[in-house]
Amino acid sequence: MGEIRNFRSGNQDEPPPHGGVGPRRLAAIIVGDIASYSRLMQADEEGTHVRVKRIERDLIQPSIVEHHGALVKTTGDGFIAIFDSPVEAVRCSIVIQQNLIGRNASLPKDSRIEYRIGVNLGDVIIEPDDVYGDGVNIASRIEGIAEPGQVYISGAIYEQIKHKVVCGYESLGDRKVKNITDPVRVYRVLPDADAIGRTRGRRENVLIFLLSITVLMIATGVLWYLLVQPGRVGEQAAAPTASPVASPSPQPSSREAAVQTPQPSPSLASSPAPAPSQSPPPLREPEMIAIRGGTFAMGSNDDPTERPVHQVTVKPFSIGKYPVTVQEWNECAAAKACGFTAIGKDNAPITDVSWTDAQQYVAWLARTAKKPYRLPSEAEWEYAARGGTQTKYWWGDKLQPGMAGCKDCGEFAAEQPAKVGSFKPNPFGLHDMGGGVDQWVEDCWRRTYQGAPNDGSAWTGGDCSSHVLRSGSWKNDSRYVRPSNRDGYDTNVRYPTHGFRVALSP
Repeated sequence: MGEIRNFRSGNQDEPPPHGGVGPRRLAAIIVGDIASYSRLMQADEEGTHVRVKRIERDLIQPSIVEHHGALVKTTGDGFIAIFDSPVEAVRCSIVIQQNLIGRNASLPKDSRIEYRIGVNLGDVIIEPDDVYGDGVNIASRIEGIAEPGQVYISGAIYEQIKHKVVCGYESLGDRKVKNITDPVRVYRVLPDADAIGRTRGRRENVLIFLLSITVLMIATGVLWYLLVQPGRVGEQAAAPTASPVASPSPQPSSREAAVQTPQPSPSLASSPAPAPSQSPPPLREPEMIAIRGGTFAMGSNDDPTERPVHQVTVKPFSIGKYPVTVQEWNECAAAKACGFTAIGKDNAPITDVSWTDAQQYVAWLARTAKKPYRLPSEAEWEYAARGGTQTKYWWGDKLQPGMAGCKDCGEFAAEQPAKVGSFKPNPFGLHDMGGGVDQWVEDCWRRTYQGAPNDGSAWTGGDCSSHVLRSGSWKNDSRYVRPSNRDGYDTNVRYPTHGFRVALSP
């Protein structure tokens, strides 16, 4: 199968230096390869070819570009890409794998296209349409030992990203790989930061499950005895004793007297009493704050994505006083309207949700409460976050401790976000509009505000493979908690720091 050559470096008309050898550079290299490719081609050659090309076109190439990488080449069953940033290389790998999970969900297991991905940091030789060196070879060897659907990284990558990418890592130890002299330290990437504990505790979870089943069976037996046996005793007490001659009965003992007290008829005694009807608990709607609306200067000159600064007029609306909590999310999950049940404290913000997950929640909430709940637009979110101010932060131009939950905000550093409302509200009475959790909004992601609407509405249409996130999280530093800060992330991919809050039209 032919290769797609997409990599370019420097002036392609100039000959490479050093006697025909291309320049060297330090790069993060991704090598991806399709598991069981030969079997898939044998089963359906044309269909597999079309599906692979579609994945390359619609997922792999856009993801690489979105994460500031360069596609070196694609082969029949894989691809190679390089990145200046190890963080972006790993994020790109996670996005590709999680999107493939969604694509494969409805397919039979033996028809799924699954990639193994290896990532390494190394010094490589750059050619106009290829890349060479031990850095590439190690990435290829790591990919070869990866499980389908998994991302494995080298120790060199791990050292660069361990405090920068919010995910779990499982050390697989030093591995001897083909044609590489020294062993390579290998880690498995777990996008869910809690997954490492679940992986290690799988056997214990099975034992706990079996023990729970045993206890449940014993409890069921005891309950059956308590419900059925009194009815049988009542039947025996009500049965007359056959005696041809009446004789005085001895005084019954206290225990016999208790048995001989009037009993309900056998038919009623043997039937359990009907359980009282249980109505579902009332819907717990998020607490909302009414915003009067007005005109403000949206954006800043602190970052290219926040330019140009432009005037926006926002209409009146309401927005959640806090981000949506675990308890509120789990009501949607209990109604089978949201995709998973969250684990954590009830008053903690929901995390690890995609934009699509957030839309499921607001659709359920609007339907159940019969109110027009939705995600806020990006303009509404910033207007609400500023609280009527135009300073760097809503409280002023300098960082102050105790005002937001972020990595360097002075009084807060933890492995999970604080409960909602742990920090002071802004002038509009809103909590956690900066820090805590990243918050999805309605708008599609665009790199600048050029052409953005000025009426406060969401900027949709066009390429919506990514959506906008606001607020920054407890894992980010203080520059992310600015009201003007913005970022984009893949629409269908969950990430451990991502949450949301709801809005309500008048």
